[in-house]
Amino acid sequence: MLGERRITQRRLAEMADVRPNSVNAIYNEKAQRIDLDVLDKICKALDCQPGDLLERVDD
Repeated sequence: MLGERRITQRRLAEMADVRPNSVNAIYNEKAQRIDLDVLDKICKALDCQPGDLLERVDD
């Protein structure tokens, strides 16, 4: 989604008012858990729903 919109991770962090490390961990699928406030801010910044960003994968 960031590539389609030509938004960098740093710019998204600024738009959503979250730490760049949080955006990076989510983007690189390294986040073990995501604070709902962070997810909400990112969704508002990108004008999307959580399901547009997250996918459940079986172990």
